[in-house]
Amino acid sequence: MTVVLALKCADGVVLAADSQITDPARGLSYPAQKLHPFGETAAWGGSGARAVLVELEGEFDRGAAAVLGADDVGRELQERIVPLLRHHYDNFIEHVPAQETSGATPATYVMVAGYSRGEPFIVDIDPHGLVGRYEDLGFHAIGSGSAMAQQAGALLSHFSMAERDVDHGVLAAVRVLDALRITAPSVGGPIDVFRMTADGAHELSEEDLEKVRERVRRWAELENEVLDRLPRS
Repeated sequence: MTVVLALKCADGVVLAADSQITDPARGLSYPAQKLHPFGETAAWGGSGARAVLVELEGEFDRGAAAVLGADDVGRELQERIVPLLRHHYDNFIEHVPAQETSGATPATYVMVAGYSRGEPFIVDIDPHGLVGRYEDLGFHAIGSGSAMAQQAGALLSHFSMAERDVDHGVLAAVRVLDALRITAPSVGGPIDVFRMTADGAHELSEEDLEKVRERVRRWAELENEVLDRLPRS
């Protein structure tokens, strides 16, 4: 199961993901890097066929600067992603002799988030090639675990992360993914987080994430203290 989530804050954007890949056709789970830099001010992640995502990584490495400089980031991404999707769909062999299933279909979701021309954006391209824009909503998730991430995000919505700084957004993203790793066994492995502002994108190190988790623990403690002080009636 994959979870890639994006969160828009007052002065930045956060992109975060787990690192567990599940291959149901072979009964395997293994760690893999799901987030990647996208130029100087953005990052991207994907869910679905690894063959498609590997090809996209090369395409994005070559073309990220042009995408971020375009008038319409979503349309520019669509023009680069759809031909690769179509190629894999056209060459996908659905039924393999002597094998009940050929594995996962090449259906692939892609999300790119960060800053383009000084403005924040959250864009996804679905398996049909449709463009979704979510910077106005402030939260979006893709992957087979996206529904759970959306629920977790809704539970934190009263904290109004869109009005807080990006460091608070990092806390919320880590809290959501760590909760999902506990409740959903198919979400797992180390998490990956990009913190992005108009000045640039920064991938958090393991040391950075441990400091974030210490702040998350303090956040939870303060919530408990407030709950204890609430009147019983």
